[in-house]
Amino acid sequence: MKNIKFEVSQSEILLLITLLSDQLFRREFIDPKMPGYKGDPAELAMGKELVLRSKSVVRQTAESSNEFMSKRHPNRVAGS
Repeated sequence: MKNIKFEVSQSEILLLITLLSDQLFRREFIDPKMPGYKGDPAELAMGKELVLRSKSVVRQTAESSNEFMSKRHPNRVAGS
């Protein structure tokens, strides 16, 4: 499998994660009730793993940017 890299902002990736989560919910709980639906459990599992990895990357990015800001402004107090 070939990896693809593209840049997105934190707010863009958060939107994508939300849309992915909504679609996975639909595929897991709503679509199976439709006549003729043929689900792919492996695809659903891969989608869930992708959402978890994406959330982890966003969390790590947020934590590293907080560390950067705390190193950059060590004397600054929140709210001031």
